[in-house]
Amino acid sequence: MRMRLPLRCPMGEAEWAGRRGEVPPAGASARCRTTDRAVEGRGSRLLSFLLARSAAGGGTMAAEDGDGEGVRVLQNLRGKICEARNLVPYSGPNKMRDCFCTINLDQEEVFRTQVVEKSLSPFFGEEFYFEIPRTFQCLSFYIYDKSVLQRDLRIGKVAIKKEDLCKYTSKETWFLLQPVDSNSEVQGKVHLELKLNELITDNGSVCQQLVVHIKECHGLPLVNGQNCDPYATVSLMGPSRNDQKKTKVKKKTSNPQFNETFYFEVTRSSSYTKKSQFQVEEEDIEKLEVRIDLWNNGNLVQDVFLGEIKVPVKTLGNDSFQAWYLLQPRENGNKSSKTDDLGSLRLNVCYTEDYVLPSEYYVSLRNLLLKSPDVQPVSASAAYILGEVCRDKYDAVLPLVRLLLHHHKIVPFVTAVAELDLKDTQEVNTIFRGNTLATRCLDEMMKIVGKHYLKVTLKPVLDEICESPKPCEIDPIKLKEGDNVEIHKENLRYYVDKVFNTIVQSSISCPTLMCDVFYSLRHLAAKRFPNDPHVQYSAVSSFVFLRFFAVAVVSPHTFHLRPHHPDAQTSRTLTLISKTIQTLGSWGSLSKSKLSSFKETFMCEFFKTFQEEKFTEAVQKFLDEVSSTESKEPSGMSEPVHLKEGEMYKRAQGRTRIGKKNFKKRWFCLTSRELTYHKQRDKEPIYSIPIKHILTVEKLEESAFNRKNMFQVIYGEKPLYIQANNCVEASEWIEALCRVSRCNQRRLSVYHPSAFLNGNWLCCKATTENTKGCTPCTAGVPADIQIEIDGDRETERIYSLFAINMPKLQKMEEACGSIAVYQGPQKELDDYSNFTIEDSVATFQTLQQIIAIVEKLNEPHEKYRKKRSSSAKYGSEENPIVGKVS
Repeated sequence: MRMRLPLRCPMGEAEWAGRRGEVPPAGASARCRTTDRAVEGRGSRLLSFLLARSAAGGGTMAAEDGDGEGVRVLQNLRGKICEARNLVPYSGPNKMRDCFCTINLDQEEVFRTQVVEKSLSPFFGEEFYFEIPRTFQCLSFYIYDKSVLQRDLRIGKVAIKKEDLCKYTSKETWFLLQPVDSNSEVQGKVHLELKLNELITDNGSVCQQLVVHIKECHGLPLVNGQNCDPYATVSLMGPSRNDQKKTKVKKKTSNPQFNETFYFEVTRSSSYTKKSQFQVEEEDIEKLEVRIDLWNNGNLVQDVFLGEIKVPVKTLGNDSFQAWYLLQPRENGNKSSKTDDLGSLRLNVCYTEDYVLPSEYYVSLRNLLLKSPDVQPVSASAAYILGEVCRDKYDAVLPLVRLLLHHHKIVPFVTAVAELDLKDTQEVNTIFRGNTLATRCLDEMMKIVGKHYLKVTLKPVLDEICESPKPCEIDPIKLKEGDNVEIHKENLRYYVDKVFNTIVQSSISCPTLMCDVFYSLRHLAAKRFPNDPHVQYSAVSSFVFLRFFAVAVVSPHTFHLRPHHPDAQTSRTLTLISKTIQTLGSWGSLSKSKLSSFKETFMCEFFKTFQEEKFTEAVQKFLDEVSSTESKEPSGMSEPVHLKEGEMYKRAQGRTRIGKKNFKKRWFCLTSRELTYHKQRDKEPIYSIPIKHILTVEKLEESAFNRKNMFQVIYGEKPLYIQANNCVEASEWIEALCRVSRCNQRRLSVYHPSAFLNGNWLCCKATTENTKGCTPCTAGVPADIQIEIDGDRETERIYSLFAINMPKLQKMEEACGSIAVYQGPQKELDDYSNFTIEDSVATFQTLQQIIAIVEKLNEPHEKYRKKRSSSAKYGSEENPIVGKVS
């Protein structure tokens, strides 16, 4: 039994009627948007009864126990560094500053913006997205003043504790800059063992002795961007004593191993008569405390404070007490700086932490999502409902598109939701112009699938524009004195011609998946508007020109075509090029004048130079080719896929300097065929490793060369040792190299996690260099080198979104019941967004399945959280003691 709504209303009219609390008139169009306010429970209960009698049954999830084994904890961070304002002026005659911003995990820099020159309110506009491969305590954003001759000056920072990141998710926030000093930079933890011993003296009396064993520290801050030279002072503090001792200095490490023991006399026997300034009575133990201070040895400059902890002696007993402590700032701190005088920074930060269960837990949810393209109507599918209940569609689109791509379901789903969009499109000129689920899904799909397409098409010309920019300003208001507008027009015309010709000649490189989607859109549009011969072109051009190429031109950094947001002048040039390209695409597709699309008179005048038939013909030929299902020439697919490039350090192989193998900075480039390194970017490669020769890629222990973020590429007798600039970069390179070499036939099963130095392996102490590895290689990763997708993780993200939006799912369920029972939507104003419900029974059935699956998945998640919290004992390395122990 399938129930359909008898009341149908056009888009817009229904929303208007809903706001007024009226029922839309009967006989209105195909879809009705109803609010998610429930008409109490009667409709839902009756619809449940109707569904129980229907033949269609809901999906169930097999009962499984979540014991926490095999659970992966994955973190990622995305967002945008928007702008700063009211920064402290420079003290010299020129008050302006050259500013840039960095992102730091604790004190490790993982991202840097470009420098914005001569501004106290710099606009950065740079987006970021990366996986976080390690634990961290604090996410910090530093504003720097760039210096040519001296060290860059830190103006201020925004520090957000990991546990507070959820407060700012997916919303832009202004943060006041805080001062940067050693007290504000404290991080890390220290491992101590403390014990009170009772000693019997020669004359038989008893006294107490405090034993402090300082074992190690983890995660100490970097000092001036480098590993510190730490040492610790151990003090026994009281009202009338300050007994202090000091460890040895450990060189160039953030994880020093001290393993030093210190002894302090706490109380003396009553028969002890020698006078001393540290005469301590038994009752004074209540006032004594152990203080551990960590310092960076400054050699010729002042030592830098790294953090402290305090432990009251009264909490100790005769049994050994061993624990990890989180280092704290000084209690008095530095309170002289006025934080409101440093300026502010606008950020958009979204941090997610997913607990990814073993794959079998997601079978029911995954199957429900993957059958979405086949559900009739598609608005009753789980994938469509996900987009309905999420406040920000982007939250839903990102994991949904990746999951559908991973399982080869993206083309039928986009086709289905695009057809739904076209039902509401009344005019040809507005086709696919809104931010709907269909357009957002296609945008994200093009960004993922078309990454290499953009690089081979646009990157060379964009590099030319950004690295050797010519003046292109043609707005009379913005022209400076002495500017020649005719020369600027010639420059702009040169750039537009170059970008345009590159695009229209690139169809052979367009990914097959994009061509398949464009083919579907073209035929859907022609079917919806059979009397317009040009609509088939505008349907495709609205995506490939307006939402793909034009966006990539104006924001090349967003598509990883450039490392940073371009400077103001270059950004203006790219904007003018993008506007022209966008209109040329529209011009060709609609085959009529588009001068009215320009608001500026100067752009209309400039565009008149393109009113030639050859541009229309070139665009239409290109659109025909990219929306064809015919197979492409094999020559276009034979080019190597560019995967990753960047500057890192490599250890010299076989060459020595003063008897010690040295590290050199090199430019690395990874394609689907080879890994190469060069002296500088754009120079010929010094060395090349064919991908088919790579045996394994693994992390290298820090102790091997006393360097962080190292990994090794094993491809022959000797490994290539590489040091990345930060933990995120190291993780990305390892993942990319593993992915591209995963199918190699001779991959190793074991490896050495450290280096062969001074005649033995540091990890297993074997004395022969060709000894078989001592540690199993890490598990492989998905072999698809162009689309990096973890299907289980995307399904987990979707589960989290459904779980967060459970109240909306329940409201939508009630709305379906109300529609089916009362033969029409009950309109009430509320805080929830409108829902699209074409078939109330089918939608209700899907909602029931979603809710049941989410509730079932809640159980192993909750079980894992409890196990995780209970297993991390307070005082363990995973859960260190915070503050003074009482």
